[in-house]
Amino acid sequence: MITMVGNLILVLLVIADPHLHTPMYFFLANLSCLEMCYTSTLLPRLLFSLWTRDRSISVNGCLVQYYFFGVLLSTECYLLAVMSYDRYLAICKPLHYTFLMNGKFCFWLIAGSWISGLVSNTIITCLELQLSFCGPPEIEHFFCDLAPVLKLSCSNSHPVETATFILASMDTIPTFLLTLICYTCIIINILQLQSKAMRQKAFSTCSSHLIVVILFFSSLIIVYMSPKTNTPKGLHQVFSLFYTVLTPTVNPLIYSLRNREVQLALSRTAKKAVLVAQFP
Repeated sequence: MITMVGNLILVLLVIADPHLHTPMYFFLANLSCLEMCYTSTLLPRLLFSLWTRDRSISVNGCLVQYYFFGVLLSTECYLLAVMSYDRYLAICKPLHYTFLMNGKFCFWLIAGSWISGLVSNTIITCLELQLSFCGPPEIEHFFCDLAPVLKLSCSNSHPVETATFILASMDTIPTFLLTLICYTCIIINILQLQSKAMRQKAFSTCSSHLIVVILFFSSLIIVYMSPKTNTPKGLHQVFSLFYTVLTPTVNPLIYSLRNREVQLALSRTAKKAVLVAQFP
């Protein structure tokens, strides 16, 4: 509920408040929409299983859950990189920012993120559909992730594993490196600020962003690029919680609701809502 409400508030604020009609908040609203879809793909089914003790799911249902989860997860990797690039231009290239981050370019950045996520996970899911399953009807996970599903296959799963490793590398490593490079440039730029108060404020914001990004990408890399390592049982599930539950919950708090502009927009929107209620 915290995840859904936090992200929904941000989306509604960006739509309702003209002051937030900027590229940064356009990307943040897209991230919030993605997080809501992402959370809805996994957590309702998990909560239903915990409440009813009914943990069964059909093979087709499992594959559908993985497909949508994978698309949204890959798209978020690209979207986080896009957001870091946007912040880099705004802070390090302020005179060129308005020209570079025009509406058309922002649209294509978002479209490119979604297309990349769709293509990579469509390939993996199509390969997964070629498999036959004859193992024990039980997945050692709290959702239909790829590695535990492949353990139930009696077909040759090597092509799926190879494709997953290659595509996961393409989705995570370049986007993670781009994000780190952008934040490194931002931090160098911040160090040149004369005001100590401004430096502390900027460092506080960037450090919180960077911690969440590192947590998100590092857990992804551990789970999807080293699926056969001899890690203790259940450790992959713990890392999975970071990017399925933790980051969607803290992202609206870290990226937006701590932001003064968003707080002012929330105050303005609340006052308008009260006036409308009083004088319909």
